[in-house]
Amino acid sequence: MSKDKAKQTEAPQEGAEGVDGEAPAKKKPKLMVLIIAGVAALGVLGGGGAGAYFMFLKPKPAEAHGEEAKKPKKKKKEDHGGKPDPNAPVVKEGPDGVVFYTLPDILVDLQSGEGGRLSHLKLKLTLELPNEEVAEELTPDMPRMNDMFQTFLRELRPEDLSGSQGSYQLRMEILRRVNLLAAPNKVNAVLIEEMLVQ
Repeated sequence: MSKDKAKQTEAPQEGAEGVDGEAPAKKKPKLMVLIIAGVAALGVLGGGGAGAYFMFLKPKPAEAHGEEAKKPKKKKKEDHGGKPDPNAPVVKEGPDGVVFYTLPDILVDLQSGEGGRLSHLKLKLTLELPNEEVAEELTPDMPRMNDMFQTFLRELRPEDLSGSQGSYQLRMEILRRVNLLAAPNKVNAVLIEEMLVQ
């Protein structure tokens, strides 16, 4: 009988294992979650690896074409519509071998003058350069030049620009600042084609 009691006590334990048999079923969803998380992590790492390859390791077109790519390419002055880019400078040959480098129009707000009224300045400038090489070297510095114009011109008041003395001082100050940007090259003169204060 002790064997029967042992079997009876084992039977409920087997039933308990049956209940515990559901515990492995609970582990299956945990296992599925781990598998899905692992696949997602591999996808993210694979995407990151592919992105790194295309950004850093893929050969650049310059490396692939050898000597052709070493030559600097000139920027086209036309956009996709075939029209000239209004933000690109215009380079023209002048007399005696000088080059005229016409900048895009500059529009800035001036300091409040007398009466506290807001004023605007529209300025069209042309730089007189000794040769075309200086023009080619100035073109990549256009963002710096625009920044210089904006910060300098915004400090002016309408009274600063009045008369021929104001125009002369403006021209000389712009020439000084442009020559600082163009160094070691030199800009011969700044020509004011249009100056409108409203």
